[in-house]
Amino acid sequence: MNPSYRYCHALTRRTAANFYPAFLVLPRRERRTMEALYAFLRITDDLADEPGTEAAKIERVRSWRAALDAALAGRPSHSLHPALAATVRRHGIPVQYLHAVLDGVESDLRPVAFATFSELYVYCYRVASAVGLACIHVWGFIGDRAAEYAEAAGIAFQLTNILRDLGEDRTAGRVYLPMDECAQFGCAPESWQADNPAFTAMMEFQVARARTYYAKGRRLLPLLSPAGRAIFGAMAATYEGLLNEIESRGYDVFRERVRMPGWKKTAYLLRAFPVRWGWA
Repeated sequence: MNPSYRYCHALTRRTAANFYPAFLVLPRRERRTMEALYAFLRITDDLADEPGTEAAKIERVRSWRAALDAALAGRPSHSLHPALAATVRRHGIPVQYLHAVLDGVESDLRPVAFATFSELYVYCYRVASAVGLACIHVWGFIGDRAAEYAEAAGIAFQLTNILRDLGEDRTAGRVYLPMDECAQFGCAPESWQADNPAFTAMMEFQVARARTYYAKGRRLLPLLSPAGRAIFGAMAATYEGLLNEIESRGYDVFRERVRMPGWKKTAYLLRAFPVRWGWA
């Protein structure tokens, strides 16, 4: 294996506990390119978690952005760059998607609050939809509307992440739910708790909205290659299953982190292999 792909493979196996099993559904070449894409995303996301001031972190993200552009122009400076550049070229991944992810990570380095859902949508697009749009180029797709449906799926996935992490984010001073909707339900962030009827009503509204994006995102399935349908189907089932878990717990996302039972994730993965082989 090429040293750069070897680096990406090792990083993915070490850090992608939730995603690596799904990668096994893909043919070997697509799996390696997904690992290159994941490695870039992992390192980019980790820049926000490193110690330092806000200004120092922003500068690291901007330096990483410049290094990405240089790598794509044939001047790699990191072990993952050759594999990532080859992935972008081979699959025709628009570089704007990688830059959108960097925009999303950089915005997380500043105080987080969104006045409206329109503002939140832009954030979700950057950190999730842009990832899905890059992925469908690896998996293979047909049709003019695949990008539209991939974008919707990314919004659904990120809304689910936000609902799961409400408690942790609030503790860290981050409020992702739109402030106008908090006001609409009479549910300021400091009043969020599972036994608050206003909080329950707001969560019902948020979950219903996420489900509309899942429904739209599922339209992507018939537009993907068999391997793409397999991996996307497993990922969509896992994320929507997480949304179901949040709902089944009465929206109590404060006592402990809501997780999908391992046996369910395994079942979704096993279900994906017949799809990959064209048996379903």
